[in-house]
Amino acid sequence: MDSVEISLLTCEPHDEIYSLYGHTAIRYHDLRKDGLDLAFNYGVFNFRAPHFVLRFVFGLTDYELGAYPFHLFLKEYRHFGSQVTEQILNLTNEEKLQLRLALAVNMLPENTVYRYNYFYNNCTTKARDIIEQCINGRIEYTGVKSDTTTYRRTVRHMTRHHHWARFGNDLLLGIKADFPTTSRQQEFLPANLMDDFDHAQIITNEQSRPLVKCSRIAVPAGTQTVQKEFPLSPLVCGLILLGIGLILFMIEYWKCCTYRIWDVLLMLLTGTIGIVLFLMLFSQHPTVSLNLQLLLFNPLPWFFLWPTVKGRQTRYWTITFFLFVAFMIGSIFQHYAEGLWCLALCLLLQSYIHVKKVAR
Repeated sequence: MDSVEISLLTCEPHDEIYSLYGHTAIRYHDLRKDGLDLAFNYGVFNFRAPHFVLRFVFGLTDYELGAYPFHLFLKEYRHFGSQVTEQILNLTNEEKLQLRLALAVNMLPENTVYRYNYFYNNCTTKARDIIEQCINGRIEYTGVKSDTTTYRRTVRHMTRHHHWARFGNDLLLGIKADFPTTSRQQEFLPANLMDDFDHAQIITNEQSRPLVKCSRIAVPAGTQTVQKEFPLSPLVCGLILLGIGLILFMIEYWKCCTYRIWDVLLMLLTGTIGIVLFLMLFSQHPTVSLNLQLLLFNPLPWFFLWPTVKGRQTRYWTITFFLFVAFMIGSIFQHYAEGLWCLALCLLLQSYIHVKKVAR
């Protein structure tokens, strides 16, 4: 094992939706002539598998460990223009052998597939865990920031240039994503694990050695192709909707009437979002199971939609007024998706018009 180097590979994000947060892999490199040089990648998946996106949303996605020539791994990230940093681990020969055997066990057909969870069991945490298991001693992460950021803030930072991806995340993530996290929990993100490895020490019999022997750039950063998104951000779309709502509110207030088509549109938007959030209650992702946005955006409008289409007076708008109050209180504990407040205010204005109409 003297001729073997084992490294942690950290890949910077590129513009594909599945790579907005970066990636992690392990390199096994035998420096002898014709020696093995493999990338062990816990992030292999089949995007064309039936119902992939639906299964991913509900936390039912199966990823697997793949091993393939290192030069093919590098070729992929050169193509995307993503920088790849290689941290050569400071392991003893015994630890290298243990890690090689552990990877071989993981590559067995009965072990290669695992149930993926973005925050708790992803390609980065799997690489970290198997490395830690093969260390003779313990790893101390010294100099690690005592930042108590949340999962939501971390994800929002990584999607800051992708407004609709950020909106989707904020819509689906519940209150648990706003709880403070530890530095170890933040290691689900490749860049955070790389930084923590740089500050880690292996403690064995009261002696210590750095976990990382040295670092190098395996693939320099290149030119990335940025995919065009919908030109309007969720906030701009929300403000446009709110502007329309304010204009209609003033007309309805002045004429003492309500516009049925506007009622139906708001109920369709609210009810559709509500169905999505309601279905997320059955997801296996722990951070989506309790979502306070459900207080206002739930399937309730669908039960009153047909009477509204027929022009009948219902209790929906009175109920919505009280749900808005609960929604507003919930915002103290949970960060809501960008632009969602605009739709909520439209509902409040329309609720006021209907309650006022009933009072007359």
